[in-house]
Amino acid sequence: MSFLDKAKAKLTDAVDQHGDRIAQGIDKAGSVVNEKTGGKHADKIDQATGKARDALDSLDGKNDDIPPGTTR
Repeated sequence: MSFLDKAKAKLTDAVDQHGDRIAQGIDKAGSVVNEKTGGKHADKIDQATGKARDALDSLDGKNDDIPPGTTR
């Protein structure tokens, strides 16, 4: 097993165990950035946080780890 395979396996396990906390962190980061930019880029921030949530959720191919939600 290569280094990248091991890293992906560990990341997948972390997302499986702590998906809700990770989602909260993504949403909080998006909210902070949105606040700092004065809402000028809210649509792009929402899009980016959505893609981040989807990418983490699909690591194991199941899309069941990160609960759906909005960034604000």
